Amino acid sequence: MPVIHQADLQIHQTAFPKQSTDGCTDGSRLLSVEQLSFSYPDGHPALHSVSICIAKGEKAALVGPNGAGKSTLMLHLNGILTGKGQVQVGGLEINKKNLPTIRAMVGMVFQNPDDQLFSPTVYEDVAFGPLHMGLDEKEITRRVSAALEQVGMSRFASRLSHHLSTGEKKRIAIATVLSMDPQILVLDEPTAGLDPRARRSLINLLHEFPLTMLVSTHDLLMVRELFPRMIIMDEGWVVADGPTEALLADPSLLEQHGLELP
Repeated sequence: MPVIHQADLQIHQTAFPKQSTDGCTDGSRLLSVEQLSFSYPDGHPALHSVSICIAKGEKAALVGPNGAGKSTLMLHLNGILTGKGQVQVGGLEINKKNLPTIRAMVGMVFQNPDDQLFSPTVYEDVAFGPLHMGLDEKEITRRVSAALEQVGMSRFASRLSHHLSTGEKKRIAIATVLSMDPQILVLDEPTAGLDPRARRSLINLLHEFPLTMLVSTHDLLMVRELFPRMIIMDEGWVVADGPTEALLADPSLLEQHGLELP
């Protein structure tokens, strides 16, 4: 059964009790977030005692209205932001000592691919991560070739990244993190800005990946198709966490948190 906390946004502490990470056994736990809270420098609270656990091999969607805290949470998963609480990846706590290892383990793909593609060519963009991992040239070449093949972009290696379509850029952005051999793929709004053909192509690509995934999205049709588990956030709280079909079958829950199936 899904965990659903009925919302009374005037009384957050009562409406959204602290979440547990009981969904993972110690042996299966890959990503663990426990009692994470965060406020921006202007004092705006963005996360309230968030706790989630993602097991190895699991594919989960993170949904909610704009301003729910989804992107803020994701930026904690590789140490870009640091709040109060504990975040662990593969049993390693995110701290200054572990940060290089964590960032190789967590493949973060941002909503706007131009935030990740800054080198002259596709090859150089995909090689950037492995190069800064200190790998030798032969291993870098192998990783770049493998990553581009995984996203169906092998013939684009010599192309200029800024000349590609949005859909092509999103594939290359995914390749830039695949080349670092991550353990979990974290994507922010992967289908945003795509035409129907590019959207379908990207969904098919994600369906093929065997990697553990946590994906933030407003695309509930994609969530239904690809992600067995759905986590709903609203105003910085985890308000529901459970099987996707069970949560999507509750129209009052979706309406309450600004969600709607097309």
